Amino acid sequence: MEAETVGRKTVEQLRESFDVRPGYLAACTSGVPPRQSVAALRDDLDAWSAGTTTPLGYGAWAERGRAAYARLVGVDVSRVAIGSQTSVMVAMIASSLPAGAEVIVVDGDFSSMVFPFLVRDDLVVRHVPLPSLADAVGPDTALVAFSLVQSATGEIADADAIVAAARAAGARTLCDTTQATGWMRVDASRFDATVCHAYKWLCAPRGVALLTVSESFAAELVPTTAGWYAGDDVWGSCYGPTMSLAADARRFDVSPAWQAWVGATTSLELFASVAAEEVEAYTGGLGDSLRSRLGLPLTGSAIVTWPDETGTDAAALAAAGIVASSRAGRARVAFHVWNDESEVERVCAALGRGAVGELLVPADWAAEYGAYAI
Repeated sequence: MEAETVGRKTVEQLRESFDVRPGYLAACTSGVPPRQSVAALRDDLDAWSAGTTTPLGYGAWAERGRAAYARLVGVDVSRVAIGSQTSVMVAMIASSLPAGAEVIVVDGDFSSMVFPFLVRDDLVVRHVPLPSLADAVGPDTALVAFSLVQSATGEIADADAIVAAARAAGARTLCDTTQATGWMRVDASRFDATVCHAYKWLCAPRGVALLTVSESFAAELVPTTAGWYAGDDVWGSCYGPTMSLAADARRFDVSPAWQAWVGATTSLELFASVAAEEVEAYTGGLGDSLRSRLGLPLTGSAIVTWPDETGTDAAALAAAGIVASSRAGRARVAFHVWNDESEVERVCAALGRGAVGELLVPADWAAEYGAYAI
């Protein structure tokens, strides 16, 4: 345990890695890169323009990123596959299920966790409210697919109950941690498979996604996206007709988007150097601080949402220079490590409720940033 804490950064040190302007409360939509990732990407652009980058060099970046992610979510690196989109990884799992298999998904979950199953008309797909997910698992269930944190509401799944119910029924679990990994503790080893896109809370360039899969579940999956990067010998797998795929989770790899992995790996290594429970306490604490001020139930989620069918609150946030978002008839803000308690004040002041004191927002912020509240 002592060795694992050597070189650990504090949340405050992680905060200092970001140059985000005040009012950016949209990590759940798109993260922003830490200073280290920006520097790495600039150096790579210079090297690329000079013609000094190589596929082997980018491959080394990807392998470092794979290892950092494994540390971050608590699995052996041999259980991690890389790709570019979570929907592609989910689709590979969906295509591996036998005809007639029952899949339970969350009613209102992000489409990348739903559509890959719906496009197969020979699967039985049941949509269930998140609180009822564990109770819905039965003897006919083959797979339970859900997001650990719901994109539209910020609701955190009762993973313990879901996993226990699935195991009792002999069903597999697939968990999307895109809206969780980076701000809360994630133990991917408790699920049969997880998927995560790193461009949100892990603050990576878009185009870097990761899959974790248990050894037993991996044996049931067909690597339908296999290409040269899934080969046992990557650089010896560029041409057919023979195929020898990796024996571990690398057989599910999709070749990396080279430049994206430079920024992603730098961010992944940074987040892997901080105790996730400390980040969760900080970000979830800010979320609960706002919920308390707005009279909402405390949930510990870094994503705070509330009903806003008319978009009135979203417009007020944008007018105050706050970058937030609207999803499924709800206003949505997200607190990451670059945010602090002053941003809770800013939201309350913009909404005209829950504020303990007046907080003045410079008018030029609203003019410059209001249009970006997506």
